[in-house]
Amino acid sequence: MRDGLKTERNGKGMIELTNVSKIYGSMVKAVDNLNLVIPDGEIFGFLGPNGAGKTTTIKMITGVLNPNSGTIRVNGKDIQREPLEVKKQIGYVPDNPNIFLRLKGIEYLNFMADMYDVSTDERKERVESLAKRFGMADVLNDRIQSYSHGMRQKIIIMGVLVHNPSVWILDEPMTGLDPRSSFMLKEMMREHADSGNTVFFSTHILDVAEKLCDRVAIINKGQILFCGTLEEMREHFKKNASLENIFLELTESEE
Repeated sequence: MRDGLKTERNGKGMIELTNVSKIYGSMVKAVDNLNLVIPDGEIFGFLGPNGAGKTTTIKMITGVLNPNSGTIRVNGKDIQREPLEVKKQIGYVPDNPNIFLRLKGIEYLNFMADMYDVSTDERKERVESLAKRFGMADVLNDRIQSYSHGMRQKIIIMGVLVHNPSVWILDEPMTGLDPRSSFMLKEMMREHADSGNTVFFSTHILDVAEKLCDRVAIINKGQILFCGTLEEMREHFKKNASLENIFLELTESEE
C-alpha cells in the first residue's frame, strides 16, 4: 500500500458493501453475506475463478441487479434508494463489449455524453484525449459492428470515462486489449486512484493484480476468502512464492 493511503480520505469514491447477498432461484447463493469497504485513492482488485460471484457483485454495486439482502453505498449514497445519483458517479465497464453495434463509435460516445449531461466543449476535449490515448481517432466514424473485440472494448471504456466519474468499476477490463492499450488503461487507473478516486476491477489475471493493486479480495463461491494488501497476503501465506500459488491454495481449499 502506498505511503499516505490511509490518510486524508475525502470521500470522493468510497464503495461500501454491508451483509450483501444474492440468491438465484431458491437455492444458489451467488454472493453470500459480503462485507467490503473500498476507500478512495485505491486500486482494488477483485479476484476469483469463473462463477465465483465477481460479476454478480459488480452488477449489484452498479445497480444492474438488486441484492436479496444487505446495503450497498457509493460515496455515502445507497444504490437502491438513490440509484440515479449513484450511477452518475460510476463508470462501469461490463464484461461483454458487444453492445450498440449499429452505432458509429462517435455516435456511441455522444450518446454516453448526452446521458450524463456532458457539455459540448467538455465532451469534445475528453473524446479527443481518450481517442488519442487508445489509438481510436481514425475509426470513430466507423460502425462498432466493424470493430475487433479489442476495439469494442476500447470504445466501451471511452464511453464510461467520458463523464469523468469518480468511481471506476471494471469487469475484466483487460480482456481483448492489445498490449499498448492494456498498458495505457493500467496507467489511467493508477492516475485516477492517485487523484483520490476509486478503481474497483475484477480480474483472473493474477500478474495484473500483483503489479497494479493496492489491495485485493479473493472471492470463491460467493464468499470473501481474503481481503488485504498483497504484502499482508504474502505475510499470511509465507510458504507461497507468488500470488498465483496463494490464489490456488485458497480456491482449492474451498472445492
